[in-house]
Amino acid sequence: MKLMTKEIEEKIPALYSTEEAPFSPRVYVKFFHPLSNWTWYATEYDPATGDFFGFVDGDDRSLGGFNLKELESVSVRGLGIERDLHWDDTKTLAEVM
Repeated sequence: MKLMTKEIEEKIPALYSTEEAPFSPRVYVKFFHPLSNWTWYATEYDPATGDFFGFVDGDDRSLGGFNLKELESVSVRGLGIERDLHWDDTKTLAEVM
């Protein structure tokens, strides 16, 4: 599965562009691993570096950065990170937190 598509890339704001309103930006894409409780919610993205900003819900829950190449490199028992194909990108960061 392709984690990042051109369609998402065209919609998601650039890094640092929503920092004035930290809890109201939309979450444009949700990633998860099917064998864990880890979930990544992306609100901003830099296509040049593959860096995202958003909310990470794993061992801890925090706002921060994560990287597309790192997500793509994860493999646990042969399964990688997946993108939620049914994600409603009208949800805000405050709603997912």
